[in-house]
Formats: sequence, structure tokens, C-alpha cells
Amino acid sequence: MASELPRIKVLRVIARLNVGGPALHVAYLTAGLADRGYDTTLVAGTIGRGEESMAFVAEAKGVRVAVLDELGRKISPFRDARAVLRLARLIREERPAILHTHTAKAGAVGRLAAVLAGRSRRPIVVHTFHGHVLRGYFNRVVTFGFRTLERLLARVTTKLIAVSPEVRDDLVALGVAPASKFVVIRLGIELDQRVGGTNGARAETRRALGLAGDPFVVGWVGRMTAVKRTDLVVRAFRSLVDRGVDARLLLVGDGPDRDGLERLAHELGVVKRCLFLGYQEDVARFYDAIDVLFLPSVNEGTPVSVIEALAARRPTVATRVGGVPDVVRDGVDGFLVDSADPGALADRLAELAGDPPRRTEMGEAGRARVLERYAVQRLVDDVDRLYRELLAERGLSPPSPPG
Repeated sequence: MASELPRIKVLRVIARLNVGGPALHVAYLTAGLADRGYDTTLVAGTIGRGEESMAFVAEAKGVRVAVLDELGRKISPFRDARAVLRLARLIREERPAILHTHTAKAGAVGRLAAVLAGRSRRPIVVHTFHGHVLRGYFNRVVTFGFRTLERLLARVTTKLIAVSPEVRDDLVALGVAPASKFVVIRLGIELDQRVGGTNGARAETRRALGLAGDPFVVGWVGRMTAVKRTDLVVRAFRSLVDRGVDARLLLVGDGPDRDGLERLAHELGVVKRCLFLGYQEDVARFYDAIDVLFLPSVNEGTPVSVIEALAARRPTVATRVGGVPDVVRDGVDGFLVDSADPGALADRLAELAGDPPRRTEMGEAGRARVLERYAVQRLVDDVDRLYRELLAERGLSPPSPPG
């Protein structure tokens, strides 16, 4: 009787399981790979003040999360050094065949820990860029320091993953690593569970939100931080109203910029047309209620809110940044705008407000594309294939094949 192939031990590290695509990504990926012969320990840092946790997604999938208290979003030399030391000790104890890090902070801590853990059977090191912080986040000096660090870390990384071709190309242009060191693997999301894609709840949800009549509803979903340019959301909405459109703005999410955003809406005289709903665990019904999703961010990796909106048959108006063009086809399932000018953004919103049949056409085109393109099964297949290639290059036996 032939002996079974061994199961492969993976140590997966993410800075924190806060609201966003990376948390969904690691939960779905970890659960999916368990059936492919991989035993994964998911290590996550702590949620910051004012952030909401998505650990419930991992828990629902039966994924055990090992919390590394010292690992978090903010830069703290003392805590970060302790996180590196603790993770290095865990690597020596667990002896994983693969160390896979996600997001910038976990990527730095995890890869430094791999070096510190020693050369004896050093694991295959994989890092996923879910976007990056090398443009649009910090001042020049800090940005230069982070770019230098990423270039050094790339040298001790076996393979780099980008969630879109645009993110890969940007990182190559920034000199992080040559294109040959990257592979593009898009996000995988359980869209039917998170969104559903039906129109049945639209009238009920609008009624519950007090959206009387039939106004044009612009939606925004995310975390209210500077890089998301939520001020542009409100300014462009003001410009849309000035064009005579009977519109409402529905904002789902929270964050450090919320108070300032509410003040801005008041100052611009549109606060009575805005619904600030805060963090919501169940987002599906809000996609039902809107007519278009609006995302004027400065930078994006792969915007989950856009994927979810398209899955719910809602077109998107967004700035042409990061991985957004990989999700939205300009003129097909939404509009991409090069300028961050509120008027230019409002023009596109007004165009959709005045053309319901086109909104429907774009929404249908978007849903037909994203369901397969961002399927969890496809994500698991892609990562499993990559892991097997890297294991073979190292001369290690692959796990038992699926089925």
C-alpha cells in the first residue's frame, strides 16, 4: 500500500483581521487549502482603536487564529522588534515548509523573522502585496525608507504575489523587484454569500432607510481614512446635487475621518441628503439600495467594495488608481476618472443618474465578469499551483492532490 504524501505546514501572517479584502482573502484561502493537504497556522496581530474586526469570517470557516499581540498597524520600534522575535521563535518551533505573509506590516515583520530564525531549513517565503503604501500614504522621507526596506526584503523572498497586474507593474516601476519575481493572483471572495446579487430587497431596504420616492442613491463602502479621499465623496456629491439631480449619499463604514466628514457634509449643505450608517457586518442589503458605487481613492490594491457592488449589479464610478482598472472596465461596467476633480467625478455620476437602462446594462456586465474572476475556488487553485511549483523547486514533496 502506497504511503500517503505528507501534509504541508504553512505559517500565514497578516497584520490584523480588520475590515477589508485582506482579512477575507486569508480566511477563505486558509480554509480552502486545508482540503488540498496544507495545515495552516494563521497568525494575526491586534485590531487598532476605532477599527472593526472581521475575525468572525475566519471563525465561521473553522480557521484557528493565533493572535500575536505585539503585531499591529502602527509603527512601534519596541513592539515591532518583539513581534519579530516572537515570530522567529514560532518559525523555529513550527518549522513550516512555507511562510506566507500578507500586507506591508506583516510582510516586514514576517520576513525579518524568517531571516532571524536561522538558515537551518529556512522556509519558502511568499509575500502578497494587497496594494502597497509606497505611494500616496506618507511623506517623501518615510516613503523612501519603506521603498528601501521593501527592496531589501524582496531579496529574502522566494516569490512575490500582486493582487493585480497594475499593482505588480507599479512595484516593478518603484524598483521593489524585477517582474520575474512576481506572480499575479487576484482576490477570491464568496460573493454569493456576501452580496447575493438579487434585487428583491431593494424597496424594503430603501423604505427602512427612509429613502422616500425614487432618488438616485450614490453609495460608498469602506474605511474612512485619508487615502480613501472621503472628502471627495462629499464634494462630488455636492456638485451632483448642484446639477439638479435628486440624489442621496449612503456611506457604509467608519474610521478616523468620520467626524470631519460629517462636518464637511454640514458645511456644504448636504448633510440631510447623507446617511452615515457606520460599520455594518452585513453589506448585501445596502448594495441593493444604491444605484451606483463611488470610489475616488488616492490608491487601491483590489477594492473589495467595487467587486461586491458589481456582483450586486451596481456600476461603479472610481478614480483610475492602483488595481481599480483591473476590476472596472471603463465604459463597460462603470466609469474610470483620471482627475480627482469633484466636478469631473460628478459628471460621470450625473451621466448614470440620467440613464437607468445603461446602469442596468453596466451592472449586468459587471456581475457576469466578477463572479468567476474573483471566485474563491480560483484563488485556492492559483495558490495551490504556486505552492506546488515552489515545493518542487526546493526538492520537497507536494501535499496529497485534491480529490
